[in-house]
Amino acid sequence: MNYMEYKCKIATLNEIIEKADYEIKRHPQNNMWLVFKERAIANYKENNAITYIGIFKNDIICEATAIITKEGLKGDIKNFEGLLDENMVYLSGFRTNKEFEGKGYFSKLFRFMEKDLKEKGYNRISLGVEPCEVRNMQIYFKWGFVNYIKTTIEHLPPQNSDLKPKEEIVNFYYKEL
Repeated sequence: MNYMEYKCKIATLNEIIEKADYEIKRHPQNNMWLVFKERAIANYKENNAITYIGIFKNDIICEATAIITKEGLKGDIKNFEGLLDENMVYLSGFRTNKEFEGKGYFSKLFRFMEKDLKEKGYNRISLGVEPCEVRNMQIYFKWGFVNYIKTTIEHLPPQNSDLKPKEEIVNFYYKEL
């Protein structure tokens, strides 16, 4: 890992759009990326979320978002009670470009995000993971997300106009900062 050419930061609106456009281009047949872009822009403009990015050699290679208001979660999670409050934020949108996975870049971004959120006065962070995502669950447990909140259904936008929104069972956990 070359940390000399890697930096973590809070994304600007232009960087959020750039990363969303990258994902849209990578997934041309999947309309849900257009919805994700719309939500990310709205959440940024309405101060409902903070998006964090990792930049390597001037390219955004990973991202994560901290949803800081209940308005930022509406439309995604059917029952979002218990996932955020004035002291707890909800983390989502963990993405790393394929060629950079498993090299520690996202872990560094995650530590940066934790530190920043703690400095902003938050003392707990929560996230959701599908039970079938065993690798992700192992990582989250290792990072300290061992406090179970609940299991509920998360609604994903349809991938194309012919499909209904996708529903996924999701387990939610939190950790102390």
